[in-house]
Amino acid sequence: MTYHAIVLAGGAARRLGGADKPALSVGGRALLDRVLDACADAADTVVVGGRRPTSRPVRWTREEPPGGGPLAALAAGLRHTDAEWVLVLSADLPFLDRETVRALRTAAAGAAPSGAPVDGALLRDADGRDQPLVAAYRAASLRRGTALLAAEHGSLGGLPLRALTAGLELARVSAAAPLASFDCDTWDDLAAARARIREHGSVLDEWITAVKNELGIDVAVDTKTLLDLARDAAHGVARPAAPLTTFLVGYAAAQAQATGADPAEAVAEASRKAAALALRWAAEADTADETGSG
Repeated sequence: MTYHAIVLAGGAARRLGGADKPALSVGGRALLDRVLDACADAADTVVVGGRRPTSRPVRWTREEPPGGGPLAALAAGLRHTDAEWVLVLSADLPFLDRETVRALRTAAAGAAPSGAPVDGALLRDADGRDQPLVAAYRAASLRRGTALLAAEHGSLGGLPLRALTAGLELARVSAAAPLASFDCDTWDDLAAARARIREHGSVLDEWITAVKNELGIDVAVDTKTLLDLARDAAHGVARPAAPLTTFLVGYAAAQAQATGADPAEAVAEASRKAAALALRWAAEADTADETGSG
């Protein structure tokens, strides 16, 4: 499914004392950038809110009236897209992942129990609550609904988003990642997100993702293979050999990619060669020790 993304990055952030919420960081990356990474394959992305630096190019717009709420912001974003499908996201989702986005798009393209096409699919969180700002919609359904509401109320300003979604046939998706819908509305929420990202089970994946975004690269990283290589180099050669070896593997993989090789396969092949060398190096040292002791 080709789709456009609309990210709502306005709002007063009253519970954060008026802070620029999308610019607040979790794991060293702005909340907005983390959301933009989750929808990196969107053909176009419109951010509704004040302009700020972002990790990838986006188009900017503002809702009318300013501060008019999420429904007005959504309508503003819709005016800048002609896609059949739109992914609608809030800008404060630190743990939203690409797998959840794919699941939403797949469900949105499905059918209701009646066999008729649905108007979209939204995320249902672990507590069973619908999350209309983590959802994929048919753009035509959104345009029709917002036009009807505007005609009825004279303006979309101040209207809740459920005024729109209540009239839509929507599929529900439960994310494989239980925190995909976690949002940062308060300072306590932000502190919890920052603490969770450093937990032992997730810190390496989060760090690697942050580094890839910072360096502007997108390559699958086999963490176990690289850690095993670093261990072999540290134990078989010398401790400082671990970071230097993994750097050289990355450099070799980049050279291979430049000649047309698959980047993930290039990393795997370079890692295999370097690990074999480290083991031979260690074996040679063991032989030398045995010879010397004899």
